[in-house]
Amino acid sequence: MNEPASLDDLLARVGLGDRAAFRQLYSATSSRLFAVALRILGRRDLAEDVLQDAFVNVWHHAAHYAAERSHAMTWLTTIVRNRALDLVRSPAHRSQQVQIGEDEDDPVMAIADERPGPLALLLNAGDLLRLRGCLEMLDAAQQKSIALAYYEGLSHTEVAAALGAPLGTVKAWVRRGLEKLRKCLAP
Repeated sequence: MNEPASLDDLLARVGLGDRAAFRQLYSATSSRLFAVALRILGRRDLAEDVLQDAFVNVWHHAAHYAAERSHAMTWLTTIVRNRALDLVRSPAHRSQQVQIGEDEDDPVMAIADERPGPLALLLNAGDLLRLRGCLEMLDAAQQKSIALAYYEGLSHTEVAAALGAPLGTVKAWVRRGLEKLRKCLAP
């Protein structure tokens, strides 16, 4: 029986225009990437749009993926995250949020609750404790940089301004911190 292709292999084949590899890549990663977009955007319809846009981007730019620079899932997650943050920061999205907030008494809006249930929360609790332990192993500058970049959605330039540190230093803190986290969280 054939073993499933690695994400690196799939991306290399997608870079050559292999549609079957693209389908496999989508099947293997779309649920995790959708969760990233949904977490940032908080709305299923917007997360679906971002995911579609991200995969179109992957189709067009997979040839530029370099396995030696980052893991495939990290590269894909970054694309989705950046697309979602671009949408969150757009003026159109902000004005739409105000309109949605005005309909809080709408019974349809009350039904559409996409928060995780008790079982999902319980299953994620172990992962969160593990992540917290790994974050505590980082030095304070790395913790602050990563928190501002990934939890607050700030760009590296914005993180540098918030911390009063040079841009290159902030980029190094984030890169080194993420590398330590990756090693700590590896199975």
